[in-house]
Amino acid sequence: MTDDILTVVEPFKRHDNDNGSPEVQIAILTHEITMLQGHLKEHDKDVDAKRSLLKKVARRRKFVKYLKENDLERYNLVSKKLGLKA
Repeated sequence: MTDDILTVVEPFKRHDNDNGSPEVQIAILTHEITMLQGHLKEHDKDVDAKRSLLKKVARRRKFVKYLKENDLERYNLVSKKLGLKA
């Protein structure tokens, strides 16, 4: 992983090698979505980037739904830290 992703993931890790927990996946996808949104502001006709953005948003939505159904406390913590809609 790159350094900027590592800094985004750090507050959500459960242990040192954690890169698969829902919180970490949501943080990574949120970072990637933000990067794609910035790209699309400059290149609004980039259809591949738009498609990729929609896929990442859908994937993040699934992780958020899973976390909300299984652990509401962690869901609230993640959504508050990342500024997601509750």
